[in-house]
Amino acid sequence: MKSNHTGNSLPEPTKAELEILQVLWEFGPSTVRFVNDKLNSQKEVNYTSTLKQMQILTEKGILKRDESQMKHIYIPVEAEEKTKVQLLDRFVSTLYKGSASQLMMQLLGNKKTSKQEIEEIKRLLDSME
Repeated sequence: MKSNHTGNSLPEPTKAELEILQVLWEFGPSTVRFVNDKLNSQKEVNYTSTLKQMQILTEKGILKRDESQMKHIYIPVEAEEKTKVQLLDRFVSTLYKGSASQLMMQLLGNKKTSKQEIEEIKRLLDSME
C-alpha cells in the first residue's frame, strides 16, 4: 500500500495509534515487542494488534521501519511536538472554527483547574504580550 503522506501534514492517527506513538516518543526507536510490552503495562493489548497498527502507521507514513537488523525497529517520522501541533491545529480548526479562546474557555470551564495551573497559564499569557 502506498503512503498517503502528502506535503507537511500527516494523516490523523487513531487513539490506539497515538498510544503507540507516545511509547516511541518516550523511549525512542523500538521493536513491536517492546512497544507491546509498554502498552500492556497500562492495559491488555494483543501483540498481533500492536504489530498490525504499527504496520498501518508505517503505510500511513507516520512511522518508518529500520529493517537493517534482525529485529525491525520502528521510528516516528515526525517529532512529538510537530505532530501534536498539527493535531491540535486540526482539532481547533474543526471543532472551534479556529478560535483558540473558545477552546481555552471550554477547557477551563469543563474541569477544575488548579491554582498552580492558572498561574502557569497567566505566566504564559504574560510572556506572549
